[in-house]
Amino acid sequence: MTNNTTGDKSSGSTSGDVTQDAPFPKPRPMDFAAPVVIFVFAAVVAYLTTTFEDASPLIVGHAMQPRNFPLFLMAVICVLNVVLIIQTVLRPPSRRDLEPWQTWLSMVVLGLFFILAAYADLFLGIIVSMFVLSILWGERRLWVSTLVSVATPAIIFFVFDQVLKVRFPRGILTNLWYGA
Repeated sequence: MTNNTTGDKSSGSTSGDVTQDAPFPKPRPMDFAAPVVIFVFAAVVAYLTTTFEDASPLIVGHAMQPRNFPLFLMAVICVLNVVLIIQTVLRPPSRRDLEPWQTWLSMVVLGLFFILAAYADLFLGIIVSMFVLSILWGERRLWVSTLVSVATPAIIFFVFDQVLKVRFPRGILTNLWYGA
């Protein structure tokens, strides 16, 4: 390969396992780890939907049964996963550094969200998680983080509760609305 600036021949290697000399770089087997996990997850969720009981027509009317939405969502995820695989084959990703510390701390915050949502209140978990994640990822204005973390779950709650007539599980905040 000829170096454009000096005219010297060099090995032409770049970061990672991919070289510029190869016309079609090959993806590494680990590049397909995420798509495999995604397909397994989609298959497990699709199987679990077969265990859902049919909802009474009195409850859902002429709407979809509870199993339809997860199946539709898994189909969309599988289609997007195929696109991911095609992109990986056509243009393998370069070698990446370790994720920044915010990524790892975000996983801890999502664990906190699960604990709060399961044992305190779903919306309390959303509020705390959104606030902490926005600060963690660099939002310096506390009023913006507070506004977004309170307004978003409030809008979600009122749209689902008032418009769609979906009641949420009882918790600290939802008991204030529904009554104890």
